[in-house]
Amino acid sequence: MEILYYFSIVILVYIYVGYPFVLLIISNLYGVKINKGFCMPMITVLISAYNEEKVIRKTIENKLIQDYPKDKYEIIVVSDGSNDRTDDIVNEFQVPNVRLIRQSPRKGKTSALNLATKLAKGKIIVFSDANSIYDKQVLARIARCFADERVGYVTGKMIYFDPDGSIIGDGCNAYMKYENKLRELETKTGSVIGVDGGIDAMRMELYEELNNDQLPDFVQPLQVLKKGYRVIYEPTALLMEDSLKDTDSEFRMRVRVTLRAIWGLYDMRALLNPFKYPFISFKIISHKLLRYLAWLPLLMLLITNLFLVDNRLFYILSFIAQIILYFIVLIGSRCNNKNNMPVFVSLPYYFFIINYASAVALMKFLQGKKMTVWTPRVG
Repeated sequence: MEILYYFSIVILVYIYVGYPFVLLIISNLYGVKINKGFCMPMITVLISAYNEEKVIRKTIENKLIQDYPKDKYEIIVVSDGSNDRTDDIVNEFQVPNVRLIRQSPRKGKTSALNLATKLAKGKIIVFSDANSIYDKQVLARIARCFADERVGYVTGKMIYFDPDGSIIGDGCNAYMKYENKLRELETKTGSVIGVDGGIDAMRMELYEELNNDQLPDFVQPLQVLKKGYRVIYEPTALLMEDSLKDTDSEFRMRVRVTLRAIWGLYDMRALLNPFKYPFISFKIISHKLLRYLAWLPLLMLLITNLFLVDNRLFYILSFIAQIILYFIVLIGSRCNNKNNMPVFVSLPYYFFIINYASAVALMKFLQGKKMTVWTPRVG
């Protein structure tokens, strides 16, 4: 039992501390720079929308005020079988660089993007969610990254805010701060393994048509890596999205995203070959595969600790500490406003939600379940 107990601790420490520390050392010794410069290619902003009448107008207006030459970018909204006023609202924009494409019957976001890219004029594709609000400099800051011919994919930084417009924090909570720091380190060591789907961009020539059940903002970056290009994080390209206050909605969203990501890992499993892709496989295993499986050592730690409490005071204190943490998680689940939780509650709460969602997603994966369509902001 003691071996399993300490093995669980070692695995968890590596996942959340050891891997970033390894990246920090490598980045200081062999850091890879990005050759940013003047670059102003034609850009296509793709927005996949399903029943987004409440947010689509604001999103399009936001894209139209980008600090980028108006004749150098277009906006394509793909309505995925919407049955509300989404299509009508898009058609109200009588400007040459806004287009509506309707996909009917509904087939999901991935199919919508496959359809839209066939009609896109841009050399760079920017993927936006229907509720994504960009900083005015986003297109310009993303474009300059592509001045480096080694860069094939760029992801920005997400910031959550309340409906009243107030920013909640750097990525909603401490966990997102951690993720963003990890992306910075991964970029300095070559490429990131994980992007924000609402603010991604890639070279049109590298776009791969995906199956409808595949997660585009997970599989496309891996396809770019496989082709020998870099996937980088640009922290000055800011995306603002409404926060999810409802626990059930956030949990369902995380299960959906994780399930599709696990299927994406399975589809791109060739990249896990350490002999052919040594550093890429190391990053994918460390950042993604082990992270999705982190709930296993967490569960093992609790169970083994239970059998060891009668041995020494250390194990008794360790078990009590775990019980306290899970009690704090319970408190977090009962909070009415998730965005105003103190850090000592929000951090273990979100940590638990993410790992619990990973466990549920893995069970669904083993059952062969897939997700192609879903209701926005519900999951």
